[in-house]
Amino acid sequence: MSNPFENDNASYVVVRNDELQHSLWPATNPVPAGWTVVHGPDGRQACLDHVERVWTDMRPASLVAALTGDAPRG
Repeated sequence: MSNPFENDNASYVVVRNDELQHSLWPATNPVPAGWTVVHGPDGRQACLDHVERVWTDMRPASLVAALTGDAPRG
């Protein structure tokens, strides 16, 4: 059985959680609770490129808010 997250010929979406963390997700799989589609469906590389462009701060939003005193951005 092959890994559904590494199929270059499959369709994917990019999902984001409340902590503003992003993940690649197979478009044919149900989106997990607590995650929202923010890009796609699209090809695997296009989704990875999107994540690289938009997810520039890997820290969870709650940590950023605690450090800066700001409300999480969304």
